[in-house]
Amino acid sequence: MKQHVTLSTLTLAMLGSVTFSSVATAQTPNAYSSLQGLDVFNAAPVQVADIKKQIAKNLALSLHQINTQVQTQLSEYQDTISLEQLQVGGAAAKLMTEASQYTRALKGLTDNTSNLYQLRIASSQMLTKWQQGEVPLIAFAPKGDDKSWQYVEAFDQHGQLHLLDAHKMPERPVLIVELDAKKTKAEGLEVMKRVFAKQGMMMPSAEMQANDEAAPISTSVLKKIRLNNDQEPWVSGAAEVYGIVTGVNPSRDEPVLDIVDMPYLDHDGRDYTPNQIIIHWERYRWQAADLLLMEQDDNTNYQELATTFLDIVTQVMRAIPDPNVQGYALIPQLTNQLIKAMPSHWFTNDDDYVDVYYTLFEGQRYSNHMGASGNAKITLEPLTINPR
Repeated sequence: MKQHVTLSTLTLAMLGSVTFSSVATAQTPNAYSSLQGLDVFNAAPVQVADIKKQIAKNLALSLHQINTQVQTQLSEYQDTISLEQLQVGGAAAKLMTEASQYTRALKGLTDNTSNLYQLRIASSQMLTKWQQGEVPLIAFAPKGDDKSWQYVEAFDQHGQLHLLDAHKMPERPVLIVELDAKKTKAEGLEVMKRVFAKQGMMMPSAEMQANDEAAPISTSVLKKIRLNNDQEPWVSGAAEVYGIVTGVNPSRDEPVLDIVDMPYLDHDGRDYTPNQIIIHWERYRWQAADLLLMEQDDNTNYQELATTFLDIVTQVMRAIPDPNVQGYALIPQLTNQLIKAMPSHWFTNDDDYVDVYYTLFEGQRYSNHMGASGNAKITLEPLTINPR
């Protein structure tokens, strides 16, 4: 997803007949004096990549301070370090703090002191050259569709810009400035869950426990999942995928949106066997639901994304006079409206929208089932949980 951030607000461009304005605003850059050096703050749009660039250049110029401490904390088994662990002072420390705070505002996350940014070594094989004295470059992922990337910008210890081949791993050690995707997604999904739960779109745990404890629980379990191997550039980090299950409430004519985190699913071209419960069927009418797979993206505003999704499915349901007449055939209508609400450029990369599975039924096994967009393959099995 490549949303655009203006100086004072983050807006989602909606497609189709429904348009929604932003509900989450960020403080203007004037509140963050250390970010004023960004030329992009003088003209919209601003993206997280612009902030990364400033951080990368600043860290490159601070390599004489951080080189040893970063080098000693990275290894073959630990390829990242949070920026809050770096012992830098003065303007550099202020930049690290303000960049994270401003990014939190852009992404609709709660106010938190932990830093969202981290450094990752492009390949553990670079450690030997680095330990032998070769000073690393500091890089960041470019904007736009990764299929169109020709080069990656990186800074050396003197602040000089280097252009690296986007599709060939550099021989020189390279550290990449990026968001901590796991932390960002975890916080973002909690924001979305709160928005959905507030409007009754998710069944609270207390309500779940109040159900008949003697009754068996019908679920569908994700036995295997695989994302297509799309040969991403070396600068790209691990994927952070989550699911949105859509359906209709069994007791009232309202949509249901459930968030399912998939923290294990971080690389394409690989089979994962999580044995994860994806759907609790007591939440859905007609024993049918859709599954939408999404990926965390730098420029996602979770507060706005959740509110927009909520508004869309609510309006779709209100436009249907008698949902029972259409039955489960209306569930794909809800899902399709969510997909239509996404700006078209979300589909030019594997960020954000990953794939969709229409009309999954309770009690049915789906073996090596391809999504509608051909980006993901799943094996889903029914599982009945009997209480003690």
